[in-house]
Amino acid sequence: MELKQGGLSVSEYSAKFEDLCHFAPHYNTMEAEEDKWVKFDNGLRPDIKQLIGFSEIRYFPTLVNKSRICDKDSRAKAS
Repeated sequence: MELKQGGLSVSEYSAKFEDLCHFAPHYNTMEAEEDKWVKFDNGLRPDIKQLIGFSEIRYFPTLVNKSRICDKDSRAKAS
C-alpha cells in the first residue's frame, strides 16, 4: 500500500510496483489508470517526482518511462 522508491532505481521500483499490482486487481483496470499513476508518482523519490510533476503526465507507461529517464540523468550527474 505504501511502496516507496527509496534507494531503488526507477526500473527496480516500477518492476516491484507492477508485481504488487497483481495483488490489487483494482489497479489492473482501465478505470483505475489515474489511481495507478497517482500511486506510482507518490512513491517516487522527491527529486524525480518534482521533475516529473511539471510534465503533468497522466498515462502510466509514459510516467514510468519519463521517470526512468530522469533517474538515469540524475545518476549520471552524480557520478
